[in-house]
Amino acid sequence: MFRFQRSVYFRFPFRSLKTETHAMSMSRRTMALLSQWSSRVFSVDVDGETIYFKNGDNQPGKEVQRIFGDVQKDAKCYSLLVSSGDKIHTARFHWKLKDKLLAALPPQCHLSPMCSFLPGVKDSLVHGYFLQAASPESSATTERLLRQWLQLDDPLLVCSYMQRNENSSRWSQYLWNHEQEHDIVKSEAPQYHPATLNLINSDVFYSFQAAREVFKKCADIIPEAASVLELLPCDADVEARSGPDFPVIVLEGLDATGKTTLTGSLRDVLGATLLRSPPQCFTPWRARFDQEPPILRRAFYALGNYITAQQIYRQTSKTPVIIDRFWHSTAAYAIATAISGPVCNLPAEGSELYRWPSDLLQPSLVVLLTLDPEERKRRLKDRGQEETKEEHELDLNQIFRLRVEEAYRRISGPTCISVDASSSAEQVLQQVLLLIKAKCHL
Repeated sequence: MFRFQRSVYFRFPFRSLKTETHAMSMSRRTMALLSQWSSRVFSVDVDGETIYFKNGDNQPGKEVQRIFGDVQKDAKCYSLLVSSGDKIHTARFHWKLKDKLLAALPPQCHLSPMCSFLPGVKDSLVHGYFLQAASPESSATTERLLRQWLQLDDPLLVCSYMQRNENSSRWSQYLWNHEQEHDIVKSEAPQYHPATLNLINSDVFYSFQAAREVFKKCADIIPEAASVLELLPCDADVEARSGPDFPVIVLEGLDATGKTTLTGSLRDVLGATLLRSPPQCFTPWRARFDQEPPILRRAFYALGNYITAQQIYRQTSKTPVIIDRFWHSTAAYAIATAISGPVCNLPAEGSELYRWPSDLLQPSLVVLLTLDPEERKRRLKDRGQEETKEEHELDLNQIFRLRVEEAYRRISGPTCISVDASSSAEQVLQQVLLLIKAKCHL
């Protein structure tokens, strides 16, 4: 959970961006959600575990009680779900909402990721946040602020949760502005993690056209998106081509596993061309899109892979090509971020979510460098490298790191061959050269 900072009152700056068409789309989306409300399942991530609940009349169960365990008598909890018909607007609104909540609500409140979905129904997932107001005082402050926000034309569905009576362990959910009240009860975990049915072309992009379409839709509100579009190849240049003349070897792995040293050594020994993904031409906008929600961030890195592929085609008629990260990184981080909880929540091995994009060049060999987490952190500290947000999350969250590593291993087209990077740089180089000789006949 995240602890709120001190209270600061504000108003959302989103209304001015909306058009009449978007408002109508949002209304349709909201009405569809309301019509399905009694069938929807809700989930809250609590201390690394996902708790599922729904509306019903059965006993609530201990799992639901865990959500309210620290809530005092007469205090409430709240949920905010972001509902809109526009995928990009919804993603940006939800992404910024967290910072607004952290800045505005009282310090006694706790914030947890939340979502709502229809089990087994594709694209039914709605993201939001669960607010645990531990005391009556923080409940009052939170409720006043949320009611101010609901006066704006924003895509928010707000619920409050409270005990049925003083001596009851039953909690009820009240949907604001729609006069719906229900008891909440435990729900069984779905067969698949709810995000699984929403990953395609939202978190992981499987075609050039799908990733480019995201940038085309936001070019009018993000000037940098228009600049990225100008760099992209035309559709005809992205179509799958015949195999390259020389081998294409990808080096994957977390930061500080020795990729930079190894790629340089391979370039020198093999007389190869060294490329990186995202490509250098994307560098001016990388920090900008790292601050955007996942759908934009993932589309940015996916497009970087396609530009790198064009660079590969230009070089492989002359030399072997070594690539520092490629599609495996893009997909592994996206899947591991979207799917919360333990490794068993990941899509099963062989899932279509691990397939290689049909229009993206396939490498001859992918080597995944692995390293003990403590040794990796020591190396990062020794070289004083500034971590990305996701790399920082790897250090703080062991479960997230395990999801990333397992997602790497499950991606096919080709699969990664793991190499222990704890040995000396020369030993690792020789081991990888043996793989290249066996797999690429170099």
